[in-house]
Amino acid sequence: MDWNWKDLTTRAADVFDLPADVIAALPHIELIGDCQLLMNRHEGILSYSTERIDVNGGALVLRIIGENLELMAMTGCELRVKGKITALQLIG
Repeated sequence: MDWNWKDLTTRAADVFDLPADVIAALPHIELIGDCQLLMNRHEGILSYSTERIDVNGGALVLRIIGENLELMAMTGCELRVKGKITALQLIG
C-alpha cells in the first residue's frame, strides 16, 4: 500500500478533531492586522533587517516584508515580529 503522508495527517486530524498543523508538526503562523506576526514551530532566523526577515519553517522559508520590522521575542519554538507588515512570501 502506498502511503501519502499529507492524506494520512489530514485523516488523523479529522478523526481526532485536531488542526492538521498540530498533527503534522507544521509551523503555525498568525497575523494580527498588519502590525504583528506570531510563528510557532520555526527553525530559526535566516536573515534579519528592518525591511525583511527570513524565517526557517522547515520545508518552506517565510519571508516577512515591511517597514520598521523588529523581533519582539524569540524562543526555541516561537517568535514574534512587530512593525508595518506589507507582505508575506512562502519560499520553497
